[in-house]
Amino acid sequence: MKNTNKGFTLIEVMVTVAILGILATIAYPSYTDYITRGRIPEALTELANRQVIAEQYFMDNRSYNSATGTGNVCDLMPANTKYFTYGCANTATTYTLTATGIDSMAGFGYRFTSDITDPLPHKSSNITRGHGWTDPTPNTCWVIRKGGICA
Repeated sequence: MKNTNKGFTLIEVMVTVAILGILATIAYPSYTDYITRGRIPEALTELANRQVIAEQYFMDNRSYNSATGTGNVCDLMPANTKYFTYGCANTATTYTLTATGIDSMAGFGYRFTSDITDPLPHKSSNITRGHGWTDPTPNTCWVIRKGGICA
């Protein structure tokens, strides 16, 4: 009589589980970094959009504050988005826009400052917490990848 066993042995199953565990420990951190990198453009794009709003306001009013004192450029800024809250501060000649991460993006923050007496925009990043990301040295750019890689 012929023995026709079908199925897997315990050793085969254990080896398969071990291989899957090793692959998961390698793939999961890469996947989470990929997801995080995919969410960063939301902040950078929104800051760029808000910068255009601020500059349009300045062109119309020749100031980032209203001449009547009843409004300013920050009053025109859109609402927050899914992963970032946005802030705005201004004087007559400067404004600062900030994007601060929330939920899974907590610890990420981006800031843009502008001054009409200085022709170059100033980008700065304060990614200092969470996700194992580090700030560039000097901290004068927007970090978009681990290791302080800048935009």
